[in-house]
Amino acid sequence: MQSRDRLRTLLRVYDDPRHLDAPRDHDAEATVRRFTRLAEALEGRFGPSCRTGLFQDASVHGVVRVPTEATGLGRALWVELSNFGRFVTAGTASGWDAPGAATDLPAEYVTWLDGVCAAAGCVFVPLDLLLEPYDGPSPTWADEDEALVRALEAAGEPVDDEDGEDRTPVWADRYFQWV
Repeated sequence: MQSRDRLRTLLRVYDDPRHLDAPRDHDAEATVRRFTRLAEALEGRFGPSCRTGLFQDASVHGVVRVPTEATGLGRALWVELSNFGRFVTAGTASGWDAPGAATDLPAEYVTWLDGVCAAAGCVFVPLDLLLEPYDGPSPTWADEDEALVRALEAAGEPVDDEDGEDRTPVWADRYFQWV
């Protein structure tokens, strides 16, 4: 597995605010091949109950979900492939923003997945690294939220922000989210 500092550098290298859903030189066919290899490896390990999903208008290409009953861990697993940098991340629960998603992934599984990623031409990025605050140049949902609040306030509309939602974007928002 690559060092955390090297992975942080890679995250910054691919962050281009002019290309939010895929890098300028994105090779869609190669991304499909990498995703297919990841899905096949997961199905080979966990069986045919694995399910795949693809994204549109997103920086994430696709997800493979492994149901709880197939993992032997008492919790579901998922693996996502980004359109950027061939980044792959994984976690437990329903998605990367679910409680415990970054901390409940067994080390043995991470080691295996890192090897699968290397064989597929991908780079495994631990989810806890992607949950660090985003400080890159690309606009995020937080920028859109702020613009909407300003527009509503300028129009004299009441702005209800009682949900207490954390307004800090993370690196996963940049590479594994709709744009």
